[in-house]
Amino acid sequence: MNGSFWANPQTHVKSLNKHVVVDLIRFVPGGISRAELSRHLGLTRAAVSSIINDLSGAGMVQEASGSNSSGRRPAVLEIVAEQGYVVGVDMGATHITALVADYSARVIREREIAIDINLGPEVCLEQLDRVVQQVVAEAGLQMVDINAIGLGVPGPVVIDRGVVSAPPIMPGWDDFPIRDTMQKKWGCTVRINNDAELGALGEWAYGAGRGESNLAYIKVGSGVGAGLMFDSNIYHGTTGSAGEIGHITLSENGPLCTCGNRGCLEAYAGGNAIAKRAMEEVKRGRRTQLVGFGDFYRITAKDVIMAARNGDLLSQQILAEAGSHLGTAIASLVNLFNPSIVVVGGGVAQSGDLLLDPIRSTVGNRSLAVAAKAVRISSALLGRRASAMGAVVQALSHSLHQFVE
Repeated sequence: MNGSFWANPQTHVKSLNKHVVVDLIRFVPGGISRAELSRHLGLTRAAVSSIINDLSGAGMVQEASGSNSSGRRPAVLEIVAEQGYVVGVDMGATHITALVADYSARVIREREIAIDINLGPEVCLEQLDRVVQQVVAEAGLQMVDINAIGLGVPGPVVIDRGVVSAPPIMPGWDDFPIRDTMQKKWGCTVRINNDAELGALGEWAYGAGRGESNLAYIKVGSGVGAGLMFDSNIYHGTTGSAGEIGHITLSENGPLCTCGNRGCLEAYAGGNAIAKRAMEEVKRGRRTQLVGFGDFYRITAKDVIMAARNGDLLSQQILAEAGSHLGTAIASLVNLFNPSIVVVGGGVAQSGDLLLDPIRSTVGNRSLAVAAKAVRISSALLGRRASAMGAVVQALSHSLHQFVE
């Protein structure tokens, strides 16, 4: 422990308690009162009141307006929304979603553009800068008003360096200084994480996983990744590559994957694999609505989902098979990790029960009974916003805890 603790241990402990109080106010479903804070922290009401008074005096915390009108429950506390603003960004393989949010995590403005991650960091980061500048301006703000930016990317992240390490679907990005480059452009702190990890964080904080301690988020987009939360904390692994569920081998002699191996889950169930399978079936002459989707050599996973929703049997079959493959991998995850909830998100998950039903069925059949009974499998409540909202959480965590110091 450092010398400052021994110099003034009471001040240090109070500072730590302030950080805990801020997070409880942010994340407890339904809000939390002073009395509930006292019980949760094991502190006297006077000690809690002292902390709240400090935070309130700094303009950071207030009593929720009208929350005590019935007289049945003490007023809950909330973060003062207007105290500042952050940006959360989800940069996927084919899109960038940027959100501007206030300190209460309320989204003020949102913008999404299409990109191609294969074009490399110089091109994509220029597009990233442009969309962030645009969405901030549309919110009636300037970049100097933004206190922090959270950024999700589709590869393993070395967090302390702000780079990606050998990302399978990000050619040319290995070890590129993403965080430092964008901090210089934007003039504020940038927090970079894997997009699936941020999806887990977003769903835990504001979506289907609220109140859960052990959660897995499966992002099914162009590729497949997972974000894992143990005891309400993201697990990154030794090199930042934890959660690369897309590269679990399902068949040693299966199709070639972007990582160089064969038979990976991603090569069977990722968006690119779904599109490839659809094009192969169309070329074989299968009867399908996909023939009417323009140039069938450019069929996308989105086209397959749309056709499946319209009753196309081939498209439904392709999604069901992808769901079964996902269920096989998720069953192994359920046995190893024993989560209380698995949240399935990403663009392909927009197909809903066409994908979720075979996942649920396969997990039920292949998981240990005790683990299968304890887990719920849900679609992402935040939908395509999940990773961007997780990035908002990261940005707010930096901004609010800096505020407390």
